Amino acid sequence: MGYDIVLIDSAEKDSLLAALNHSKLYEVRSEIYGCCIKLLTDSNAVRLRFSENFFFASQSIRSHGRLFVLHNAAFPENAVRYDPISKTVFLFNMTYYGWIKSIALALAGDILEDGHGIASCHGACLDRRGEGFAIVGTSGAGKTTQTYGFLLDPAIRAIADDWFFFRIFGDEALAYSSEKNFYIRSDLAAAWPEFAPLLERSDYDAEGRAVVDLRWAIGKGRIFPLTTLRRILVLTPDAEGVRRLSTEEALFLLETNSYFNPHLLVKSGYKAQLRQQYYRQLLERVEVLLVGRKGTPVETLAVLEEIIEGKYTV
Repeated sequence: MGYDIVLIDSAEKDSLLAALNHSKLYEVRSEIYGCCIKLLTDSNAVRLRFSENFFFASQSIRSHGRLFVLHNAAFPENAVRYDPISKTVFLFNMTYYGWIKSIALALAGDILEDGHGIASCHGACLDRRGEGFAIVGTSGAGKTTQTYGFLLDPAIRAIADDWFFFRIFGDEALAYSSEKNFYIRSDLAAAWPEFAPLLERSDYDAEGRAVVDLRWAIGKGRIFPLTTLRRILVLTPDAEGVRRLSTEEALFLLETNSYFNPHLLVKSGYKAQLRQQYYRQLLERVEVLLVGRKGTPVETLAVLEEIIEGKYTV
């Protein structure tokens, strides 16, 4: 992980705010699943990417959380300070936009899980003919690669490629989108050449990533705001074959790996108990499969497609 989160109190937050020259900051209000997250930054590049990444929120709406993205020589690179009382995050000298957008999502998640019974999942969520499935796993497991491989199938719709929210209604678990446009790697076409035209028209940052409108590649009708979750695929390079996990096995695996989410802002005992409650309810309502990554993306995708289409016997 490239940054450490330090929790601060309201007094330190007020001190940091007092030192700012607000007249030199760009301001963007974005809507993340019903939360108004206000970005204040001294970087025009960050302002533009954030505006493309998330849905617009009216400037007249008061923010639920604030995100300050600033350059400040008094702090090291990638310094994060968070006041959980006021829901205010300071990001100093960030070197990677992907962390900025993930922390914005984590900020919304912190607000939603405390007061609204809504949980976050760091993973992709797709829909096939009205049934949703998630792909989660450790960094480097191939989640993003397989997500875009699935999207070559016209029957698959995209809910989220990196982060979604979920909530429980009776016996059902519903998953909701989080971003307007997706932040993708420039090397995606190496695995799936079909995305080359999309990549060629994108504006990449220094990390070789760009915020893109996926509708250009797969069509407007295949970006959906929600789905009913039926299955979670836990992708791993450390196992072979496919194995069904019980609720307890899946919960232990998720808890042991911090829910495969390195961006969680608060990891207190209360938060651990809350997340366990949310995820237990989710896991009791879906099928969870541990899937070992095969040799090539195409080979792995073939296994995953058989599972989703009900052709793979576990």
